Amino acid sequence: MEDPSSAAILSSLKTSPPVPQTLTEKIVQQHSVGLPKDKRVKAGDYVTLSPYRCMTHDNSWPVATKFLSIGASEIYDKDQIVMTLDHDVQNKTEANLKKYRQIEEFAKTQGVAFYPAGRGIGHQIMVEEGYAWPGTLAVASDSHSNMYGGVGCLGTPVVRTDAASIWATSKTWWQIPPICKVTLSGILPRGVTGKDVIVALCGLFSKDEVLNHAIEFTGPEESMGSLAVDDRLAIANMTTEWGALSGLFPIDSTLQRWLRYKATEAALNNPSSNTKNLSQFTHQRLDELFATQLSADRGVKYAKYLHLNLSTLSPFVSGPNSVKVATPLSDLAAQNVEIDKAYLVSCTNSRASDLAAAAKVFKDAAQANGGTIPKIADRVKFYIAAASTPEQAAAEASGDWQAMLEAGGQPLPAGCGPCIGLGTGLLEPGEVGISASNRNFKGRMGSTEAKAYLASPEVVAASALHGKIIGPGWYEQPQGWSGVVRGEGDGIREEDRMITAEEALDKVIGQLDNMVKDGEKDFQGSECLAPDDDQLTEVLPGFPERVEGEIVFCDADNINTDGIYPGKYTYQDDVTTEKMAEVCMSNYDNKFATTVREGDILVAGFNFGCGSSREQAATAILAKQIPLVVAGSFGNIFSRNSINNALMGVEVPKLVQRLRDTFSGARPNASQQDITEPSRNSDSLDSPPPASQAAPSEEKLLTRRTGWKLVWDVRRSRVNVQEGENGPNWSQKVGELPPNVQEIIARGGLEKWVKNQIEGST
Repeated sequence: MEDPSSAAILSSLKTSPPVPQTLTEKIVQQHSVGLPKDKRVKAGDYVTLSPYRCMTHDNSWPVATKFLSIGASEIYDKDQIVMTLDHDVQNKTEANLKKYRQIEEFAKTQGVAFYPAGRGIGHQIMVEEGYAWPGTLAVASDSHSNMYGGVGCLGTPVVRTDAASIWATSKTWWQIPPICKVTLSGILPRGVTGKDVIVALCGLFSKDEVLNHAIEFTGPEESMGSLAVDDRLAIANMTTEWGALSGLFPIDSTLQRWLRYKATEAALNNPSSNTKNLSQFTHQRLDELFATQLSADRGVKYAKYLHLNLSTLSPFVSGPNSVKVATPLSDLAAQNVEIDKAYLVSCTNSRASDLAAAAKVFKDAAQANGGTIPKIADRVKFYIAAASTPEQAAAEASGDWQAMLEAGGQPLPAGCGPCIGLGTGLLEPGEVGISASNRNFKGRMGSTEAKAYLASPEVVAASALHGKIIGPGWYEQPQGWSGVVRGEGDGIREEDRMITAEEALDKVIGQLDNMVKDGEKDFQGSECLAPDDDQLTEVLPGFPERVEGEIVFCDADNINTDGIYPGKYTYQDDVTTEKMAEVCMSNYDNKFATTVREGDILVAGFNFGCGSSREQAATAILAKQIPLVVAGSFGNIFSRNSINNALMGVEVPKLVQRLRDTFSGARPNASQQDITEPSRNSDSLDSPPPASQAAPSEEKLLTRRTGWKLVWDVRRSRVNVQEGENGPNWSQKVGELPPNVQEIIARGGLEKWVKNQIEGST
């Protein structure tokens, strides 16, 4: 007689999906084209994507010029494209107004969705208009596309060249990143917000744990239910700063209630011209979504597992000048950190709920002030800008907007503004600012000699009121609190773990699958590799087999795109190649331009090129005539930009360590002063001076000519390093540069490659 247990296992083996998928993989599966029959995508796969929506903003005109230059004339799928004007909306110069007119005329000619300057930030528009639809994949030519994950839409950034390809063909390429599962437990305490969650995550997991990963947030229903959709949007938005390529929340009961509210709102109100797509939120469409909604398969494996107990969180503040420094608000408040400017702006935290939280600070203070809204501190300037005009209208209807104006807030148009370092209210040298935005990299919001902190809207408002970093006093620390509970794994103690019969079966099946895979490897001998030097890479005719030059070392991790190419030039479309070369790396080191020579090889630390999606971070380095960048690791979007713009890059962690061992030894006992970092910015970690070294402090350089030589042997996928004239010589195997990537670089980048393909097919 058949054993029932064995029969159950065999039955499950027959009916289980051959490859369990994460939620991220399932969404990618639906938007991948040209897959082989029965192919189930997984992390690491290169796929051709046709995203549900693609948004471009002020960079729409540069995208349009790329689109036209490759021989395209009409956008392939007009419903796929959304254009918004949001970054430089305060700029009333004729040059900017002309660009805005060109974008609007192009959008109207092509018949695509368009939202003018002042309507709102593109990411907010994508969410409130239903373009970022749950269970779909949406991209934008901006690094904060991750925000769409707050509504269950897989959002990830692309660059301008990718956007032009999508306009022309509806498609682009993507490599599915490794996927990290972040389990949230507990319940968010009163006085703690979604902004505190992501600021804490960036600071508590600050060792690149999720660098270039896709994140899936999950947890018990009560834990996820304590995070409203606006909290989720803030968290997903800043997964970019955490280093991730996406931050995806589930389509759960909390999101369903929000969607039902949006559908009811649409049914009760006649959509105006400014909300013409609100009708996408219909109850019928939601019924269809909920009937077929996606979720991760049982038993699926993730690349990493992290956990955070929400109940143990308190308000956190990020900075100064680094998202990787997160300090409990109570600690900073005790230091009496005075501020000069406060900002309630950006797509992260300027929705109606955020404006209400900030306004409540002033309304509460009015109760102790005879009913009169008190003014902000004398020396402080407080800037406010809603994420969109509908969000501002909601704040005006509730009296929240007026309360902040009465307190002395200075209104700005709905747009990015100070967050991107454009327009009114930028930080001056020596000033300290606190903002509810998403990025506080050195120099991003103004002067490189200023300090910038990030916090929740209520902390920003309270700080503006009191003239120093402080909270509104809404949070009460629980009795017996001993610190934030977080770490690797799912956070469940083994003695508390209860496993269902289905989970036990999944575990057995997973073990069997692993045994089969191991057996196949042993049988096929897949681990018996040929010697390294025998594995030669094909080098296309005309592509250099060797790249060599002197090493110039920038000893810093997390050098971001603002450090590589200043934001104030990003949306100036007439910057010459010579000017790009001049300002290259100037926010990191103003002596870089005079230190580096043509043909040098730039070597930097880890996570080089993190931050925004600006392509100029790659093209400025090329303008400086640097043919190769070597780093311990690269930010994913910089790697993508490099390939798309024909800049070569190689990861060699050992070289970074050897350079640091040689040039950044133990600090001498004698008292020294850092000579390049502004004194009020000494805590900056995103663009720090080099590590302490044994040489006298006057020899401490942000950019160092090393005298070392590097040769990259493309055919053998190997680098050879000569450490100075009489130093050691060593070599190391590096990642292969495959022929298809060589072809893109050899053509001068993806734009010229696509143009060649179009011309070849006509």
